[in-house]
Amino acid sequence: MTETYIDPSRTNFDAFKDLPRDRPIHMLNLLQYRDMAQYPEGHENAGKDWSGRRAYREYGATSGPIFKRVGGSIVWRGLFETVVIGPDAMRWHDGFVAQYPNADAFLEMVTDPEYQKAVVNRTAALADSRLVRFRPGEAGEGF
Repeated sequence: MTETYIDPSRTNFDAFKDLPRDRPIHMLNLLQYRDMAQYPEGHENAGKDWSGRRAYREYGATSGPIFKRVGGSIVWRGLFETVVIGPDAMRWHDGFVAQYPNADAFLEMVTDPEYQKAVVNRTAALADSRLVRFRPGEAGEGF
């Protein structure tokens, strides 16, 4: 069975928090959607016939105002086409890079009570994901 990742481990989240918090960060998001969203029993969206992609759109709609309030923006977005270097079985539906003014802004977002309600849609939507923090570097023509 292939290991999947939806939520951060305690170790990875602690490593994130141990990095500098006072500079801009980029968060690479790679998303693989479930065919059908899987909500917890009793959730207001349980029983809806939503695809994983539809549930992720709901996550975007409900978390978007918080993302914007903390100063977040999308700096790149793309649709998966193929793997050039990597495992043949690796498949992502969508990818994007979210920019935050600093790590504290990201932490403010993920601990916001309204965000905590919204993230249920993300969890219901995804079969697998990756979230990787980068320090922004210089853009340009060379590697």
